Amino acid sequence: MWCILTNGIKWRVYRSIEKCAAPDKLMYEVSLDPEASEGMTVEQIARRMWRFSREEMAKGSLDALGEQTFTDGKVRKALQALLSDPPRQLLNLVRKAGADQNLTTQQIKASLMRITGEVNPGQPPTGAAVAPGASSLSPSARSRGAKQAWETRRAARSESPYDEAHHLAGKPQEAVALFKALDRICMSFAPSDLSRRYLAKSVNYDHGKRCFCSVHVLQTGLRIWLPLKCGHIENPPAFARDVSNIGHWGTGDVELRISNRAELDMAADLIRRSFESTR
Repeated sequence: MWCILTNGIKWRVYRSIEKCAAPDKLMYEVSLDPEASEGMTVEQIARRMWRFSREEMAKGSLDALGEQTFTDGKVRKALQALLSDPPRQLLNLVRKAGADQNLTTQQIKASLMRITGEVNPGQPPTGAAVAPGASSLSPSARSRGAKQAWETRRAARSESPYDEAHHLAGKPQEAVALFKALDRICMSFAPSDLSRRYLAKSVNYDHGKRCFCSVHVLQTGLRIWLPLKCGHIENPPAFARDVSNIGHWGTGDVELRISNRAELDMAADLIRRSFESTR
């Protein structure tokens, strides 16, 4: 079921039973080289190595993690395909379950895309006619200055040469799953008021004009930056550090080095605190 390739320094763990191209079978990797460990702590490296120890393999821990990670990836991909072009049967089911026969097909499609984050906030919904360079909101809804600022942000997003695929290309399945989980956490705070910005080295989550979370996807997990002060965090987790005097690709003085879902769950409160600081 598992294939582990190593040169004694770097270990790459593949779930060999998956029916996909070999690179896509990569579950995770870990390196003992401090210069190639991507900032992971000794404890984080040890936990990843322990996953394929005799004891853990006997308990089936890696099997359970692999099954969950790859199954979630397949289901997520299927749902994205379904919701990007929902079949009539699905639309009818949604209309029936919503107990409102007046819901139109376009309304349901647009709602599904908003709920699943397929459309970034600020972009017009499917079927909306918007003249080039014009806002989808009426002029009376915004002041001239606010409208111009909104148009500028919208144009900047649409002109970015980067996207999610750029950040996830070649990444192990566990790292992809961690990013997807972080994305759900961030976008859950205020779906209609948040936007993603895809930069060369990071994905930024913005609330209005302010970024409350930046993330860089690594081979070994996530590097997250929050605009908080490390000294204001009581009992910071072991995977957090102060980078106020260290150059980095994100926004903020607090860096979180996330290597598994348990650490991301622990970080959720800090991410929420960062979001609330922008309100």
